[in-house]
Amino acid sequence: DCHMVFMRASHYGRTMALVHMKPVTAVEREKPMAEVKILIIEDEKDIRELLAFTLAREGFATLEADTGTAGIDLARTKHPDLILLDLMLPGMDGLAVCRQLQREPAMAGIPVIMLTAKGEEIDRIVGLELGAADYLVKPCSLREVVLRIRSVLKRSVPSADRPVLQCGQVEIDSTGHTARVDGRPVDLTVTEFRLLQDLIENRGKVRTREQILNAVWGHSFEGYARTVDTHVRRLRAKLGEGASMIETIRGIGYRAKGQAT
Repeated sequence: DCHMVFMRASHYGRTMALVHMKPVTAVEREKPMAEVKILIIEDEKDIRELLAFTLAREGFATLEADTGTAGIDLARTKHPDLILLDLMLPGMDGLAVCRQLQREPAMAGIPVIMLTAKGEEIDRIVGLELGAADYLVKPCSLREVVLRIRSVLKRSVPSADRPVLQCGQVEIDSTGHTARVDGRPVDLTVTEFRLLQDLIENRGKVRTREQILNAVWGHSFEGYARTVDTHVRRLRAKLGEGASMIETIRGIGYRAKGQAT
């Protein structure tokens, strides 16, 4: 029940307040280094601490920040495996945080799940176009949050079957999560990399926008074809001369052409 989620948030917020007596801008909950680290950027203390409590019970290590600036600082220094990002943050909002993450190569590869009360379709489209791996609208169940996190992390695991693929001038290394054009490194976000990987792995086949949404974002979003087009446009710009391998199939989707090895 969505209302129960926030009732629990208040309950745990009061309980945890006994431990954290002072306002905290950024907190790292101590966990073994081998565990996956989730950075929670959320200004509402009760919700932030409930999310951290739930994720810790699921075996994740958690980092917490209550402002966008503190969240970016933690992302730079702690290198989380995934970020839960609220859009409605004071000062530097979630969209600005997402833009900053994408600007810095060291952080651009971190998958982001936007968690926000803004449920309008245009907000979801903007979030996905900025590179978010997924988008959840509050209130939502904690189970749904955990399932989405696991799904995004699973999609981020490199393919062990064929770690290095080449198509035309473009080469991708799934293990190192790197891309090159004629040997030149290209900085891609995690979403752009998955998009390029999907096209190359399905070279010669037409990929519909819905198929791409399912492969890259994990599920389709009705009416969100523009999101795929935006990411393809940005990917082409970054690939430069190598972009000729991506062919537009009018009214359907895209196809990677050229001989892959």
